Amino acid sequence: MINLLGLDAQGMERLFAGMGEKPFRARQVLKWIHRRGAADFDAMSDLARTLRAKLGATATIAAPALVGDETTADGTRKWLLKVDGANAVEAVFIPETGRGTLCVSSQAGCTLDCAFCSTGKQGFSRNLAAAEILGQLWLANAALGGHRGVRPISNVVFMGMGEPMLNLDGVIPALRLMIDDNGYGLSRRRVTVSTSGVVPGMDRLAEECPVALAVSLHAPEDALRDRLVPINRKYPIRDLIAACNRYLERAPRDFITFEYVMLDGVNDSEAEARALAALARRVRCKFNLIPFNPFPASGFGRSSPERIRRFAQVLQRAGLTVTTRKTRGDAIDAACGQLAGEVADRTRRRRTVPIQEQRA
Repeated sequence: MINLLGLDAQGMERLFAGMGEKPFRARQVLKWIHRRGAADFDAMSDLARTLRAKLGATATIAAPALVGDETTADGTRKWLLKVDGANAVEAVFIPETGRGTLCVSSQAGCTLDCAFCSTGKQGFSRNLAAAEILGQLWLANAALGGHRGVRPISNVVFMGMGEPMLNLDGVIPALRLMIDDNGYGLSRRRVTVSTSGVVPGMDRLAEECPVALAVSLHAPEDALRDRLVPINRKYPIRDLIAACNRYLERAPRDFITFEYVMLDGVNDSEAEARALAALARRVRCKFNLIPFNPFPASGFGRSSPERIRRFAQVLQRAGLTVTTRKTRGDAIDAACGQLAGEVADRTRRRRTVPIQEQRA
């Protein structure tokens, strides 16, 4: 059975062409699934009964199974979604004044093992299919009333479990559905893909679906970034900045968001802020400072508010736009870097080695 939930417009048109149907039928079905939240072909009243029967015999609309649903006092909501018998992933909705952001996962676990991230410590099982990625938005939209004429989700960020650039075969069709007028109709600037710096994936995304891009930087020089973000050993900062500039050639009005987790005594000195400001002169960018969200055996501490404030001031004096992320969802382990889900680890990953031990 073909799961229609993960088919973008091109995929849906190919399916209907193979059935001898005209392209407008594909657009009708996209609207039923994503605008109206239909999961039953019989509900698609403007389709011929014979076509509905044909779809019922060959296709399905199947989102991941909901196995957990938690909400904090500030309205942050986390769903645990079963994608198969051994793996579950997490998606998080963050409500704010004038916007609602959904954070989605792209893999069950993660291969990259960034030092400060709980997901990476779980190891990696597999990539998510496009239907499993898009299904997170489909389910969240339904849970929040989005299929009843309201639009609670205005932004989507690929900042959940996994490295999106290592699963672009699943991520790109999901992105196209998010920005398709017959799908969710989101502006491409309101859909953000975050990467730890997988350069070939950045180049491919720029070519096929250049949405907003966030880069997990976390250090101003290679020696420290090698320890915090191991993919840097393959794609060092020089190559990463060059890829960022290539990405912006496709979208000259955009900028890169550099994400920077604030780790007490590790990457949060004013000297490191000055080095970061010098680096930023090479690319059009802004900074998002992220107070570290602890998890068991992480080996790190969160920078103090005063230290974060001084770090931000150095960047601002250099003429850079800087925001400091407000921690949301930490009471239910839904904050940045805390998503873990349930993963059948194929990497046999060991315990975290604190960065202080690595430097010794």
